[in-house]
Amino acid sequence: MNRLVFGTAIDGHTQWVALLGYPVKHSFSPAMHNAAFERLGLNWRYSAHAVKPEDLGKAVAGLAALGYRGANVTVPHKEQVVSLLDRVDPSAKRLGAVNTIVMAGDGKTVGYNTDGIGFLHGLRQDGFAVAGAAALLLGSGGAARAVAFALLDGGVRSLVVVNRTPEKAEALLDALRRSGAAEGAALRAGRWEEAFLRECAKEVDLVVNATASGMGKGEGSIAYPLSPKRWLSPGPFVCDLVYHPPETELLSVARSLGCRCQNGLPMLLHQGAAAFALWTGQEPPLTVMAEALRQANGG
Repeated sequence: MNRLVFGTAIDGHTQWVALLGYPVKHSFSPAMHNAAFERLGLNWRYSAHAVKPEDLGKAVAGLAALGYRGANVTVPHKEQVVSLLDRVDPSAKRLGAVNTIVMAGDGKTVGYNTDGIGFLHGLRQDGFAVAGAAALLLGSGGAARAVAFALLDGGVRSLVVVNRTPEKAEALLDALRRSGAAEGAALRAGRWEEAFLRECAKEVDLVVNATASGMGKGEGSIAYPLSPKRWLSPGPFVCDLVYHPPETELLSVARSLGCRCQNGLPMLLHQGAAAFALWTGQEPPLTVMAEALRQANGG
């Protein structure tokens, strides 16, 4: 990986932003944001911190105490962090998940969620129109919640949510209904099992993996509950929010079937750009951020 060389030294004026997750070694966010700070001549730095779930409260309090300007929050903390913040933006409160924290001028922590914006921008980047589509969503965690709300806001005609624990998928659908976002769309929940997935995959226009399944390589990889080879069909646009490795088993199988595909980098780029604007108040240099992601991904 090419390493960024900064022209501005870290000193007492440096402003800090953090990534809180567990794990975080795979993240490309530091490369993306530090490249953007450098391009705009900002004396800011972005660091990544592996925080266990039981330590999240202490980590958030520590950021405020140390004068950090903000943070990103990733798996598995997006839902848990909501209750730890002083204020939560209405759209993030509706989701029940936060991926961006801003330290306000009064010293309070304010939560936002830029995942849905990033997801829809990423789909548009590759020419997929959400309006009127039928979608299959794998997962019901923080990222899945953001994707589900974004899809409904974007006008999908139907949404199927699949989880290894179907009660969690049902809980997400209940949240969607209570919010009013699901009006006019057909909703369905199911278990991550072969017959159900095969049936759904034949009928949808879009498949989204919003779980960590497929992440990593070798011994540290996260296995799928069921191999995509056993249920995926030709036809749908397949989006995997995982970006390490750049081509997961799901995307590899999809390409072999002739499906159009997208990994998690477009969403990472656009949610990161929205977070960057919230922290700095400046227009993010998208081209620079995209190039940093390309280099971090091995070119």
